[in-house]
Amino acid sequence: MCALRASSAGARATVPRVRIRVIAVGKLKEAHYRAAVDDYLGRLARYATVDEVEIREEALPAVAAAMKKALPARAHVIALTIDGRARSSEELAAQIEALSHRAVDVAFVIGGADGIPPEIVAIANEKLSLSKMTLPHRLARLVLVEQIYRAMTIRRGEPYHH
Repeated sequence: MCALRASSAGARATVPRVRIRVIAVGKLKEAHYRAAVDDYLGRLARYATVDEVEIREEALPAVAAAMKKALPARAHVIALTIDGRARSSEELAAQIEALSHRAVDVAFVIGGADGIPPEIVAIANEKLSLSKMTLPHRLARLVLVEQIYRAMTIRRGEPYHH
């Protein structure tokens, strides 16, 4: 039903370590997408514990069940939707910083061709839009992990963002 990839490593004590889970419908089959996402997951290991859960593309009820199972117990759930709130990189960094101090996991949910099941959107704490344009879920995942990495460098005051 789903596959899990994980990355983690030590981080500076002055910045709270955050736990992030990216739950996405579909497997990254194209080597270039997989390599790019893995590159950012590797970079993120310095800052956070990041898990990637791939949910098999199925009928929405099966996807919803798999997503519910993949959600951490105490997670702030962010559904990526076209009608969600757009945030700047700095705003995303500030949000992740605030959530890290609350000691909750952050779960980003990316739908497949049929979108995110309505029951998952309903339980999400918020909706986030990466763009007003519809992005293929493969590209959305890459953009998301890059933005999470960028947020971590902003939190640490590192030069990647500039």
